[in-house]
Amino acid sequence: QVQLVESGGGLVQPGGSLRLSCTASGLTLSRYAMNWHRQAPGKKRVLVAAITRAGDNPIYADFVKDRFTISRDNAENTVALEMNNLKPEDTAVYFCQAVNGALDTYWGQGTQVNVSS
Repeated sequence: QVQLVESGGGLVQPGGSLRLSCTASGLTLSRYAMNWHRQAPGKKRVLVAAITRAGDNPIYADFVKDRFTISRDNAENTVALEMNNLKPEDTAVYFCQAVNGALDTYWGQGTQVNVSS
């Protein structure tokens, strides 16, 4: 059974930092590109960051560029999202996604991030 479990969310003040983790089980993470998405209340889910199977060439949405960093550890079957200089508009549920083609993709259940003073 494949599972992706996100952790690390919580409440942080504007300007603060959080590190999200996504731990995979039941699959070989190195076979999958990994994405982080987020969904704010009343809005569509959007891509935040993506990383290739090998961990190179990460891409970022413009609204998180230079603040967020995606990384992966294939040996540990984990993917992380380091988030710095958080803003209230970063408040959302953050999801990780494993992708190996359109028919071979998995989602985690999400972790809530709240940025508020």
